[in-house]
Amino acid sequence: MRVTSPAPVSFRDAVRVWLHVGLNSFGGPAGQIAVMHRVIVEEKRWVSEPRFLHALNYCMLLPGPEAQQLSVYIGWLLHGTRGGLVAGTLFVLPGAIAMLALSAAYAAWRNVGWVEAAFFGVKAAVLAVVVHALVRIARRTLKSRLHVVLAAAAFVAIFFFDVAFPWVVIGAGCFGFLFRKRWPSASAAHTGIDDRIEEPPTSIARTVRTLAIGLVLWFAPIVILAAALGRDHVFVQQATFFSRAAVVTFGGAYSVLAYVAQQAVDVYGWLEPGQMLDGLGLAETTPGPLILVVQFVAYLGAFRHPGALDPWVAGVLGSLITLWVTFVPSFLWIFAGAPYVEMLRGNRALQAALSAITASVVGVILNLSLWFGLHTLFDEVEIVRAGPLRLFVPGWDSLNWLGLAIFAGAAVALLRFKVGMLLTLAVSAVLGAVAVSIS
Repeated sequence: MRVTSPAPVSFRDAVRVWLHVGLNSFGGPAGQIAVMHRVIVEEKRWVSEPRFLHALNYCMLLPGPEAQQLSVYIGWLLHGTRGGLVAGTLFVLPGAIAMLALSAAYAAWRNVGWVEAAFFGVKAAVLAVVVHALVRIARRTLKSRLHVVLAAAAFVAIFFFDVAFPWVVIGAGCFGFLFRKRWPSASAAHTGIDDRIEEPPTSIARTVRTLAIGLVLWFAPIVILAAALGRDHVFVQQATFFSRAAVVTFGGAYSVLAYVAQQAVDVYGWLEPGQMLDGLGLAETTPGPLILVVQFVAYLGAFRHPGALDPWVAGVLGSLITLWVTFVPSFLWIFAGAPYVEMLRGNRALQAALSAITASVVGVILNLSLWFGLHTLFDEVEIVRAGPLRLFVPGWDSLNWLGLAIFAGAAVALLRFKVGMLLTLAVSAVLGAVAVSIS
């Protein structure tokens, strides 16, 4: 018996719900996806569980913030292009406003002793947040032994052999495709909830038009800035660099961190060593995708290299330019690719490939958890290479016992007692400030 088709979702209701999701999307991609799932699938019943997971698997395959891209995808499913634009923008806007204010405050007061001490506590707690996110993502993603094996293989490839993430993605996708007959099925029967969604149109002409508009919106500001200011201006460098990061970095904010940190510190001089973790700590305290940490990087970089502008004005402009080149590609990937992904929704081979890629992302986040841990808890970390093997060897004498204690307390609070992330970060900041002041 066919389920009665539900009433269409009104655009006004969708705007209110997407604003609610944007204001409450704390906790990194795992927390943000959980919020969307609870509201969109469980409470509102706007899309079914299989449709939601199908969209999520595609977004996991893309470079950039998967949770924000998922909001664009679901918004597009419900109301077309305008729905995707509203959903994706409202997902980012509250956090972007908060991050801009926090970046300015950091630039103004970081050199005050108690602020530095507070950020020390936040930095240790962020490590616990990363571990917490890893546990939550693993529980949702690793549904079989085969998922676990693939996640472990991805971790070993990246952490010990320094394999680039795109190759891990390609390998995982090929593995899922080749072993699709043994891979746990991700498909499900049609459900009446999805009757409200019309089959999206697909055509070569539409795709070409979408790509043309998206590429012009993405690159035109960069070309204009380069022509007006020159290639060496900080705005042009940031627009070019973060456009490149939007294309080559996969796995969300945790995977982009190491790449951005190295370039921002060693190549461009936008940050001092260790400040990326400060920025991630700030991003953890705001709603929205953690990739907003690049807004912090851009603000400090433009603030320190303002040229003829006032540093505060330069910081704001650098932040806005970076937001543009970071998130315009996310909309483009969805609007151009989602119609074809929907068309192939019943294809078992595609489902297996996307599911395998999602499992491999767990290994990537495990790699970054260990990277964070080593660089947060130890002042000295040496990289030792033996052929293709790479090892991170910490200087055990440089272990920061205070940071270890704050991390352990934050981990227990989050994992054992389910304390909220914001409260955990706030208490850790206070503990860091107090402990440093009395030491």
